[in-house]
Amino acid sequence: MFSSRSAQWLFLTCLPKFGRTWRRAMLATIPDLTDLLTRNPATLKALGLHGETVAGILAWQQQDEANTVVKAVRQILLDCEQHAIELVSWQHPHYPEVLRHIHDAPLVLYVRGDSSLLSREQIGIIGSRNATPAGLDHARRFAAELSKRGLLITSGLALGVDGAAHAGALDAGHATVAVVGCGLDRVYPNQHRRLCERVIGNGLVISEYPPGTPARAAHFPQRNRIISGLSRGILVVEAGLKSGSLITARLALEQGREVFAIPGSIHSPVARGCHDLIKQGARLVDQVDDILEELGAAWSLSARSALPVLGATNATEEAPAASVLGALDCREIAVFEALGYDPQSTDALCSATGLPANQLVQSLLLLELDGLVSAAPGGFQKIA
Repeated sequence: MFSSRSAQWLFLTCLPKFGRTWRRAMLATIPDLTDLLTRNPATLKALGLHGETVAGILAWQQQDEANTVVKAVRQILLDCEQHAIELVSWQHPHYPEVLRHIHDAPLVLYVRGDSSLLSREQIGIIGSRNATPAGLDHARRFAAELSKRGLLITSGLALGVDGAAHAGALDAGHATVAVVGCGLDRVYPNQHRRLCERVIGNGLVISEYPPGTPARAAHFPQRNRIISGLSRGILVVEAGLKSGSLITARLALEQGREVFAIPGSIHSPVARGCHDLIKQGARLVDQVDDILEELGAAWSLSARSALPVLGATNATEEAPAASVLGALDCREIAVFEALGYDPQSTDALCSATGLPANQLVQSLLLLELDGLVSAAPGGFQKIA
């Protein structure tokens, strides 16, 4: 178990007093950091490593099972095996080259799904968790069309724009990448459990956090640097002026990525972040060709020719819960199609479907029991 290259890289991420600053410094002189694990005590001390770091490496060399770090690594490896999580370390053939060159690149990625997709050309689609119906529709449509045109959609599995972007790619029959801020044995937010399963089945979910790690606020800015680092560009669909999406856009600019923004109403608070980005030089887009033009037509054509598309054998994955919808009657289907990925009131749904309130509530209950709909503050919403 400990002899694998992935285990060695994992151990380096767990070493005490060997944080990001030390790793960057060592990588500048020792391209293969796992060489540190073979050095003698005198050499390790000569490198200026902290005493606790040296002690940890010596415990690894001796396979000291009583050592705290060695025990932690063994447990992580066991958890990964239990939850079908693959370790993609710095020198793994599937570790994405574009990510390797960002500031503070993770030494190890935890992956569920098809890790070979990491080498594909990607574009991030991000935006507000409280997106408008129009914003959610933009996210789905742009994700679907960009997927068809050869780009792999990458986002953060959050509510709102992120979830709509993933669903848009999947519904169009293409893979998608979700970067999360917790261990891969967990799903956050819980409302996206079904969506997460779809992503794993037809794409991949990535984290830099080991199994058992809960979602924490501090993890999401770290997650954002991976979303932008994996992507050739970032499309911001809707964002407030203090949105986390703007952090991702800033990171993308620092990493030399393109930033695109969809404009909205001057009266909409979730459009102000996009307008601010456009003022700062982001490309204003209102159609997919605007993005492909900026990225380069030659790349677009070559990417499209190499694009894997989900075939007829995966037809049941192309629409959310298609097999379940097929078992419903026309009234439930009408209610489901009237719903969006943000909460809608029963009054709005009655108006959209033409159903009386008692029939609407009955249909919503059936959809909720089938796991297609959830109650939320302000009404009901689809679960992708």
